[in-house]
Amino acid sequence: MTDLPHTPFTTPEMDALCSGESHVERMLNFEGALARAEARAGIFPPEAADQIAAACRVELFDVPRLYRDAAIAGTLAIPLVRALTEAVEGDGARYVHWGATSQDAIDTATMLQVGAGLDLLVARLLDVGRACAAIAERHRRTPMAGRTLLQQALPITFGLKAARWLGLVTRQIARLQGLHAEAVVVQFGGAAGTLASLGDRGIQVMTGLAEELGLGVPEGPWHAERDRVGEIAAALGVVAGGMAKIATDLVLLAQTEVGEVAEAAAPGKGGSSTLPQKRNPVDATMALASARLALGQVPVILAAMAQEHERAVGGWQAEWSALPDLFRFTDGVVERVRAAVAGLEVDAARMRANLDLTDGLIVAESLTTALAATLGRGEAHHLVQAACGRATAGGTNLERAALDDAAIRAALSPEQIGAALDPSTYLGSTDAFIQRALDRFAKVAADSPLAEPSPFSDADAGSAVANPVSPSANPVTPSNIGRRERACHPDRSEGSTD
Repeated sequence: MTDLPHTPFTTPEMDALCSGESHVERMLNFEGALARAEARAGIFPPEAADQIAAACRVELFDVPRLYRDAAIAGTLAIPLVRALTEAVEGDGARYVHWGATSQDAIDTATMLQVGAGLDLLVARLLDVGRACAAIAERHRRTPMAGRTLLQQALPITFGLKAARWLGLVTRQIARLQGLHAEAVVVQFGGAAGTLASLGDRGIQVMTGLAEELGLGVPEGPWHAERDRVGEIAAALGVVAGGMAKIATDLVLLAQTEVGEVAEAAAPGKGGSSTLPQKRNPVDATMALASARLALGQVPVILAAMAQEHERAVGGWQAEWSALPDLFRFTDGVVERVRAAVAGLEVDAARMRANLDLTDGLIVAESLTTALAATLGRGEAHHLVQAACGRATAGGTNLERAALDDAAIRAALSPEQIGAALDPSTYLGSTDAFIQRALDRFAKVAADSPLAEPSPFSDADAGSAVANPVSPSANPVTPSNIGRRERACHPDRSEGSTD
């Protein structure tokens, strides 16, 4: 047990973004933006909005106490709005949280965090993609065994494996960017979703509030209709699962008996407290652990979608813990995979040695295909299957067994048999698939609002074989978390209550 449960499974940036203080700050952003939008709509004087906005600074509030009081009140908005009202000077205190309900403030603050969190994830995924693209290009023609059901199947190239990782990453980038545009919207409906206290100016205020905060404008309140939150959770679950697939490949390829890749060495990384020879795949291992934690949050959020009438009893409240943890753990998965792939050491000689383990059996289908042109597929399959059996039983290779078979030799010359059993000649559309993955990633990356190198690449994250991810000179700071989130000027802050 520990009081730092997230540390190995997330990143400092996402942990800060999902912190209680971050949420309070964005609730204050809501309150300040609401006051300005209502003043522009003529609901109360602009001076009152200025007074409210001036008090919407998180450093003025005792955040731990707010959360202690929230445990009693049932919502963070109640103690925060009370404290904000006390902090506002002048007549502006009369107008704090005007027309809003607790869920408006909390959901909108959450969406501000979600938008920034999606940007963090996309920035990291772009870095993962750049690393995968470098490997795919460099290892286009590095042969290795393709494995199905954990058994050697046919030759592939390591570039193709990396290109498939790249395709997976590219799809996640596109999906998260689309989700940002569709799902990250303001919440504003008042006590029961009618904005009755604002008369006929409710839509005007909702639109102004969204513009102030840089959020989308929904068709109406969505207090108990949680499809957007469910879509976000499902998308993050797919990201975590997809990155876990890459991590799974890495740990399997790093097994002692396989030994085709290794994570970059670093002082204190990957050792054992008992066995001095061990070099464990730490980043891939922690990625898999983080993925399991992330995926555990998804069913909580989806199960919470069945909510009662206009406001939930328990379902919405469950999101308060599950959604930030889902973002924390998903970012942990992506970052660990980024670190593993960016510094990956590739042993091409070991890949070739493993490819040759079966003495040519891995390209038996190639020999069958060559024979089928003359003998038909059925007869060709029968002859090659028999030759494989003889090679295995006699401890020889498939080429020798084929040359010793009169029927095979009658159909193919020794040179044709040798060519058919050369793994490099039986790669089909491998090169084209690699190029398609590279081109698709290049387009998605170029179109991304976060296309510049992200702050998350390590300057020393090089690879003994593959190109390192391009490092950025920009450090990660709270000010550049969430590049599409509107800059939070001290007078643009939030709050809430029922």
